Amino acid sequence: MTDIRQSTALYEDWLRAQLGRDVVETDLVQKHGKMRESPFAFLRATYWRWAETALEICPDAADAPPVLAVGDIHLENFGTWRDADGRLVWGVNDFDEAAEMPYVLDLIRLATSALVARKGLGATPDAICSAILQGYREGLKAPQPVVLDRDRQWLRELVVVSEKRRAKFWKKIEKVKAERAPPRYREALAAAMPEPRLAIRKTARRVAGAGSLGRPRWIGVADWRGAPVVREAKALVVSAWALKHGKGKGKLRCSEAADGRYRAIDPWHHIKDGIVVRRLSPNNRKIEAGEDPGPLLSPDMLHAMGMDLASVHLGTSDCGGVIKRDLARRKRGWLKIDATKMAKAVAADHAAWVAAKTSTAA
Repeated sequence: MTDIRQSTALYEDWLRAQLGRDVVETDLVQKHGKMRESPFAFLRATYWRWAETALEICPDAADAPPVLAVGDIHLENFGTWRDADGRLVWGVNDFDEAAEMPYVLDLIRLATSALVARKGLGATPDAICSAILQGYREGLKAPQPVVLDRDRQWLRELVVVSEKRRAKFWKKIEKVKAERAPPRYREALAAAMPEPRLAIRKTARRVAGAGSLGRPRWIGVADWRGAPVVREAKALVVSAWALKHGKGKGKLRCSEAADGRYRAIDPWHHIKDGIVVRRLSPNNRKIEAGEDPGPLLSPDMLHAMGMDLASVHLGTSDCGGVIKRDLARRKRGWLKIDATKMAKAVAADHAAWVAAKTSTAA
């Protein structure tokens, strides 16, 4: 197994080979900073490292049935959007690293993210893994999207956008420094607007996320029927899973996973020519752990995350039966055991990265 410095250098060389001159080197520097912040931030920023090490650390996962998985699943890879009927929907909202792999890896990574984020909070490893697995099993029985217009009031109250947050979103959009997007990104943004030939009054670079830092992101702002509308265009590359495992090399699987049959599809989410475009608004957002990850670690939330993950897994194949049989044969406590091992590996990599950067700075 390579050390984290070698692993990072190899991944970034691969990313440059995928994107060529489009790589945003300043964003890679910012990613290196994020990787120092905490084990949770490190996990978010380094999916390639997970893909490289997970089956070595958890060899019992290798024989699990394969599915089109999320790959880069974690506590903050859930959010809200409006579907074609205007309903508020919650669920997985980033499929950049979607690839075919053993289904248990998504469960292990989600549980690992909760273990490294809990910071001494009351949520125990047993409770975390139990809630995720219970939700996942229920999702296997009755896969469906999580629509908030009628049900799950507790979740609706958690994701509702305050007037303060709404004002902050629009202030940030207006303050961002204008810069002309390259033609292919400008064309993608124009095609995603609510009306053909709508004039885009501003394009600008956007820096967001952690794992995708280094890929170009552009926003386009237009005025439409009395108010501004915003779209984001982001470059995609093949899942870093292919870097280690080679399966599906050269294929983007994001649309398949995002548009599965048990999803309430975001009508503004489109992928074409290696660019993913989506609507940005106060209601189209990720739910972040921030300074207080407590709400994301509640049993109800972890249960809902497990349910939605099952709906993603079943959305592209009829694999429910084989997954249920595989779950039944796994020994008691398997998820806690594997997630704990991965959490320790993440913490060790994070500590090594911090030490290496501190030594370099000195």
